[in-house]
Amino acid sequence: MKNNYEKEIKALLKKMTIEEKVGQLQQCGPSLVGAFDVSFDELVNMVFDGRISKAEFQNMMSSAKQDFHEEDLRAGKIGSYNGLNDAKTANELQKIAVTETRLGIPLLFGYDVIHGYRTVTPIPLAESCAWEPELWERTARIAAEEATAGGVHLTFAPMVDVSRDARWGRVSEGAGEDVLLSSIYGAAKVKGFQGDDLTKEDAMAACVKHFAAYGAAEAGKDYNRVDMSMQRLFEEYLPPFEACVKAGARAVMPAFNDINGIPCTVSPWLLTDVLRNQWEFDGMTISDANAIAECVTHGIAENTAAAAKQAIEAGLDMDMTSNAFSDTLVKMTSDGAVSMEVLDRAVANVLRVKFELGLFDHPYRTSEEREKAAMLKPAYRSLAREAAEKSIVLLKNDAVLPLKPGLKLGIAGELANNRGEMTGAWAIKADGEDCVSLIDACMAQGINYAYIDQNTAIPEDCDVYIAAVGEVKNQSGEAASRASIELPAEQIDLLKRLIETDKPVIALLFNGRPLAIPWVAEHVPAIIEAWHPGVEAGNAILNILFGKVNPSAKLTTTFPYASGQCPIYYAHINTGRPGGKSKFTSKYLDTPLVPVYPFGHGLSYTTFAYSELQVREEQEGVTVSVKVKNSGDCEGVEIVQCYIRDIVAQRVRPIKQLVDFSKIPLEAGEEKEVVFRVPYHKIGYYDMDMNYVVEEGEFELFVGGNSVDCLSHRFRL
Repeated sequence: MKNNYEKEIKALLKKMTIEEKVGQLQQCGPSLVGAFDVSFDELVNMVFDGRISKAEFQNMMSSAKQDFHEEDLRAGKIGSYNGLNDAKTANELQKIAVTETRLGIPLLFGYDVIHGYRTVTPIPLAESCAWEPELWERTARIAAEEATAGGVHLTFAPMVDVSRDARWGRVSEGAGEDVLLSSIYGAAKVKGFQGDDLTKEDAMAACVKHFAAYGAAEAGKDYNRVDMSMQRLFEEYLPPFEACVKAGARAVMPAFNDINGIPCTVSPWLLTDVLRNQWEFDGMTISDANAIAECVTHGIAENTAAAAKQAIEAGLDMDMTSNAFSDTLVKMTSDGAVSMEVLDRAVANVLRVKFELGLFDHPYRTSEEREKAAMLKPAYRSLAREAAEKSIVLLKNDAVLPLKPGLKLGIAGELANNRGEMTGAWAIKADGEDCVSLIDACMAQGINYAYIDQNTAIPEDCDVYIAAVGEVKNQSGEAASRASIELPAEQIDLLKRLIETDKPVIALLFNGRPLAIPWVAEHVPAIIEAWHPGVEAGNAILNILFGKVNPSAKLTTTFPYASGQCPIYYAHINTGRPGGKSKFTSKYLDTPLVPVYPFGHGLSYTTFAYSELQVREEQEGVTVSVKVKNSGDCEGVEIVQCYIRDIVAQRVRPIKQLVDFSKIPLEAGEEKEVVFRVPYHKIGYYDMDMNYVVEEGEFELFVGGNSVDCLSHRFRL
């Protein structure tokens, strides 16, 4: 089938004019026109800096209309649209492309389907805490079923940026700080989005982002520079992208940032040498929004034409909304400044994905009837609730949880009663009214509660108090980096007031990043990390609170003691003076050596005991076995984690590196043997000449319920 596509692509290229070819590389976003005289981006800035109120913004938007640039479409100048989310509009525009353009090449519709479409599931950072790749695939599948019904062909997901600085807002969009988890989860999302056949109406192509090392932006500031060694890049930041390419992802989006001074958008080394030549990727690449034009601001191109030339020659195929290609490539190709071979290569990559999606045979892949029937099915809501339950982390529990039926709850904090805040960042198709808040769930289930808002005195007749604290959704996500990730003073004050009642208090955290919560960890007897859990938030939280579901999630990101500890992560290397009590060691004077909660941490309503760790060397790798027993009095699920350390190497190695994990259910008193098989190639690294090596020598193996509390065993290869 692929050979047939290549023949059809070549035949189509021969028929196309330069203008039509450039048109295929243009992804257009609909423009907003109406009751305002500035661009939409400037309007957003006016709200952000206070020049207009949110109410004024909403009033302006209510009278705005979308301009889809139909005349440009008819002229063959548009190959794709970004941001459309309804079947009617998609089919109307597709009809113009298919019936009114000279060659009838169908459009490709892209959309940010990050963690659900209409049925919003937990943010990816939350879902990663389930340690369940199959769950990632299942939630991606329902997202694809809904999104394709809305006319979407391509999702700008998964985001597989390894993120180790909690100040960076986009940590919410990925799987946390570990390279192995990011790789496994990313591949699972790709499979879920794309299904087993891209031509099926409910399959959409996955666009992996942001290629690469965006999560390592300096100081945790969005869009900032990245400067690192090639060894670290290949060991810690590139593997998730390679895993997604191997899983079949059909598109890749280069990152806004530069790597070692070269913006990813115009990096031939990244987009051609690594992606195409080393990894044999044959899908399409697409810029992030306006990223080509922004290379002028970066300082690597003197004007937009130069940026466009650098981008397409580097291996970038499609321009998302900057108009850099559409404004300059026709002239540059006609003049010979850009070769026809380079232009044809980019167009072929775009056409290939359109053929693979079956758009030439079936350009109208949905209908208004299918769209209406596809949204928020009971089975989808059920999966969203399951995902939330498996994502909620029990951080602390001093004999407060689970709650007994019949208690009266005192519930404080706006986040307990705000449906729209449950979706988190990048839930752009979501309707907040679809969500179940904690208060909604209490009302529906007949829970006896009193809601305490900022103007309400704390009632004395409650048996337990729950304080909903953390972040609202626009405090994380893109352009939401924060210098301080501590809880605001008013939330700490609320917790103090509740503690003064001498009744049990539960801190219920809603947030899109790890937070620095040392005071909460020390003084509040129970802490639940709910993240931004999606449409079934309230129901999932109640099930955890009352023990209908035993929490099993574990952190995939480190919780720092203070913002100034960032970046902080478990897989760090030792210095010559590791942090300790002595003065001249690597530490801060004003924080403890350890974080508030380490990577892999998460409690249960039962307990687990580890014993009999054994390590056996075999021909292909190391076999590790350990016995895990449920030592408590109720059934539970334990996430068993296996780490390794290379004690002495040519380059210093991390003190621990996750190499495998297993999620196992155990009845009360039950014991199971867990076996890990670690191939030797998993414990290698890149030497100073960029050769991947696995050395003989001493290693240490760790197995436990988090990255700190482990059994260990040393062995030699």
